[in-house]
Amino acid sequence: MKSFFKNKAILSGVFMMIFYQIIMIGVFTSGYSAVPKNIGNLSVAIVNEDKQYGMEFAKQLEQELPFQVQTDTDLKTAQQKLEDRDIHLIMHIPQDFTQKLSAPDQQVQLDYYINQSNPATTNSTVQNVVTQITEKISTQLQTSGIEGVLQNMKMSEVQAKEMAAGIVNKVQANVIDSNPQPAGMHNQMAPMFLTMSSYVGAMIYSMMAIGALNQLKGKLGKWKAFLSLQGTNAIISLIVPLIGLSIYFAIHGYGAGTFVHLWLLHALELFAAIQFTSIFCLLFGQAGMMLNLPFLLVQTIANGSVVPQVMMPGFYKAISHISVMFYTVQLDYNLLFGGGRSAVLLLGLSLIMVSALALNTVIHHFKPYTKLSPGDAPQPLFM
Repeated sequence: MKSFFKNKAILSGVFMMIFYQIIMIGVFTSGYSAVPKNIGNLSVAIVNEDKQYGMEFAKQLEQELPFQVQTDTDLKTAQQKLEDRDIHLIMHIPQDFTQKLSAPDQQVQLDYYINQSNPATTNSTVQNVVTQITEKISTQLQTSGIEGVLQNMKMSEVQAKEMAAGIVNKVQANVIDSNPQPAGMHNQMAPMFLTMSSYVGAMIYSMMAIGALNQLKGKLGKWKAFLSLQGTNAIISLIVPLIGLSIYFAIHGYGAGTFVHLWLLHALELFAAIQFTSIFCLLFGQAGMMLNLPFLLVQTIANGSVVPQVMMPGFYKAISHISVMFYTVQLDYNLLFGGGRSAVLLLGLSLIMVSALALNTVIHHFKPYTKLSPGDAPQPLFM
C-alpha cells in the first residue's frame, strides 16, 4: 500500500480528484446561488391603455413589484422584446379597465404574455408572478385607495365601498403563451443536452487531434498538417451531429426543416468548440484538459439553459458572451420552440469560431517543430 501512495501516478490522480471536486462544488454553488437571489433582475413590462384608474394602478405595481419594471412601451414593442427575451413577462391593462370595474355585472380581464421558449427557472418564476399580481390586484382593489378613486368618479361613499368589496372576483388573469414547448422533460432540456454532448465530444477530440498534429507536422510539414487537420475537423463537424440529432428526432420529431437547421447549427457549434478547446491543447498539451474541463463546468451555468443570462452572477454573465454553448443553447430554443434575435446569436457563435481559429493559427505559427527525415521517429503526441 505504501508503494502505491508513493507512486506519482496515484498522487496525480488524487490531486485531480480534489481539484475537480473543488471546481465542481465551487461552480455549482456560486452559479446556482443566483436562484432565487437574482430573480429581481427579470424584466416585466406593464402596458397600460386605461387613462383612469389603470394609470394609478400601474404606478403602484411599478413601485411594489420586485422586478425590473418597464412602463414606457406599447404592446407591439413589448411583444417583440418578449420574443427576443429582453423582457420576461408582459402585463396588459386594457382600455376599459376602469369602466368594467365600475360595472357590477362585468369582469376585468388582465392579459399576461409569457414566452415559453425560456429556461424552466424563468417560466416557473413568471407563472408565480402572474398568480401573485392577480392576488395583489384583488387585495388592493378592496382598500380605501380604490374607494377614493371611485368616489372621485362621483360615486357615493356607500356605493364605492360596496363596489370595492365586490371586486375580489372581478379580476381574471388571461395568460397568453407564445412558443409553447412540447410536453416532456426531454424536450425542455434538449437545448442543454444537445449542445453539451457536442461540446464534450469536441473537447475530447481536440486533445487527440492536437496530438495527431504534433505527430504529423514533422512528416507533412507544419502548414500542410495544420490545414489538413482543419479540413478533417470540418468534415467531422458535418457528420457527427447527425448521429445525436437522429436519436433525438426519433424520440420526438420536429419536421425535416427543423432537423436540417439543427444539423447545420450543431455542425457550426462542433467546429467552433473544436477550435475553442484546441487553444488550450495547443498551448499546454495534455495539461490543457485541466483548463478545458473547468471551463466546461462553468458553461453549464453560463449557457443559459437553467439560469437566464440576466440572472447570472457577474462572472458567469461575462463568460456567456464568449461561450460556444450559450449561443448554441439560445439558438436551439429558437429552432425547437421559437424566439427572436437568431441572426445576432448566429453572428456571435460565428465570431467565436473565427476568433478561435485565428488564435490557433497564430499559436501554431510560433510553435516550434522539427522536420523529420526518412527513418526518424515521429514526435510525441503532445509537446
